[in-house]
Amino acid sequence: MANRHSVTRTVGTYLVLSAIAFLMLFPLLWLIGTSFKSPTEDIFAFPPQLFPSQPTFDNFITVWDAYPFGLYLYNSAIVALLAVGLNLLLCSLAAYPLARLDFQGREFIFALVLATIMIPFQIVMIPLYILAVNLGLRNTYLGIVLPNLTSAFGIFLLRQALKAVPLELEEAARIDGCSELGIWWNIMLPAIRPALFTLAIFVFIGSWSDFLWPLIVLDDPNYYTLPLAVANLADSFSLDWRLVAAGSVISIAPILLLFLFLQRYIVPTDVGSGVKG
Repeated sequence: MANRHSVTRTVGTYLVLSAIAFLMLFPLLWLIGTSFKSPTEDIFAFPPQLFPSQPTFDNFITVWDAYPFGLYLYNSAIVALLAVGLNLLLCSLAAYPLARLDFQGREFIFALVLATIMIPFQIVMIPLYILAVNLGLRNTYLGIVLPNLTSAFGIFLLRQALKAVPLELEEAARIDGCSELGIWWNIMLPAIRPALFTLAIFVFIGSWSDFLWPLIVLDDPNYYTLPLAVANLADSFSLDWRLVAAGSVISIAPILLLFLFLQRYIVPTDVGSGVKG
């Protein structure tokens, strides 16, 4: 009787979770299905038809021919990779002393870093724009990356990961004559690899989907990223949502592929595996 009750509760839990997952994925499934629908199919039919009866790639071909999506993909990739590389470098350099070095005012500095999370981007948007103009960074890749050079969330995430690294690893490196920079590079970074991959994914998604700042700092179409391209696409083809959906699918496909390939690296590893008991 107890086993039957346990099985019933497990099945019920999975049904509820499946229903929640379907509700969360429904907009994405509808978007993908709409991008493959032919002009003869009603995209606003009720009940909604997620999968087209006559799938076609014509919408993708039309969008790709009408807009230089290859250039937009390249721009977004450059911006996202720059943001990821700079975040991993600067956040890890900032997090290491806050986690492993003992100096006066360490907790106060960390509190100030965390406090910046509560500052909305709209408040610093105008000063950042003035800074970008004065530095000659308008219509440049570095200008797009400027607000994403580092983040308080990244420093917090890596600091917590660094605090979990066993002290024995650090002491062994010091005995071997390793410098602070060497300990950071050779010991700490490999030990927090899952946290680095997690931060990389968050930064990549944030940079790839950022719309407001590129809209402000760019007026040259040659530097447009995919969010700006999709916005222009919606203006040009506002009467044909199949084409808008096709452009949106092109813009989100790299993010989905990135997550599928990197999700196995997010699983935490035993950072103390090299320490003998």
